[in-house]
Amino acid sequence: MCAHIRTVVKAKTVLELATGTGLIAKNIVNAAAHIEATDASAEMIVEARRDNRSAKLHFSVQDMFRLPYADKSFDVVIVSNALHIVPQPEKALAEIRRVLKDGGVLIAPTFTHAENSFSGKVRAFFMRLAGFPLHSRWTSEEYLRFLRQNGWTVRKSAVLKASFPLTYAECVKSEG
Repeated sequence: MCAHIRTVVKAKTVLELATGTGLIAKNIVNAAAHIEATDASAEMIVEARRDNRSAKLHFSVQDMFRLPYADKSFDVVIVSNALHIVPQPEKALAEIRRVLKDGGVLIAPTFTHAENSFSGKVRAFFMRLAGFPLHSRWTSEEYLRFLRQNGWTVRKSAVLKASFPLTYAECVKSEG
């Protein structure tokens, strides 16, 4: 997945929301012009900063529902495996739309739990116990429909096999 994301972010300004330990940002930073990687958790940002060796990568604690960036600031916004665990993901998408430049790209891979096998449901249960509640349970088709209903045109999607099914979605703002 990171190899594909690198081609999308090549020489672009990037915002990553819910970066966690910064794994994606650190894997794509050499391709990007600059990355602002954010998370709501100060502990995650401390961990992400620990082995950051790039001047092009900046980590900070931010609320994805109230971002401190100007309108149309970024060429690419990445929100990976987060929309299903936040309350009101449509509000996060509206804020992403605000900070994304016209013609910019939203990369939003998300675990799609609704079609899980029994073992996947067991993993989801343990994720909830670990503090990762599932606010939205989508099948891949439901997730892509959710993105379209919230003003995005899905230009590329694929279901990737991981510990949970992961729906990779690459979107642009819909007209209108």
